[in-house]
Amino acid sequence: MTHTDPIADMLTRIRNANSAGLDHVDIPNSKSKVAIARILKEEGYIKYYKVMRNNKQGTIRVFLKYGPSKERTLSGLQRISKPGLRRYMRSGDIPHVRGGLGITIMTTSQGIMTGRECRQRNIGGEVLCTVW
Repeated sequence: MTHTDPIADMLTRIRNANSAGLDHVDIPNSKSKVAIARILKEEGYIKYYKVMRNNKQGTIRVFLKYGPSKERTLSGLQRISKPGLRRYMRSGDIPHVRGGLGITIMTTSQGIMTGRECRQRNIGGEVLCTVW
């Protein structure tokens, strides 16, 4: 019996497409993946994303962002909380990624948000991933 981690799959697809210099990558759709893509767009790591309803599940097309001479704006994505080992943190324990140059994406009782928003609202939750 195999267990899959859809969020880790999304991060791996984005990481691989970014390393290969592709313009976009297609990811199977889910509400949590759309929320993660929204945060990546708001924080400036991707150009934009589009949810396409082409089959029962649909896909998310993520358009990657590069600098003027094709340098990557997204240096790294790392999955923190995994299905076999969940990581939960209180608002005061949320780490600053790369000295504040990166972001932490968390899922809370109030939805998926960045670590900065969690600290401002004083709520904790599960640490999904870090992006820098």
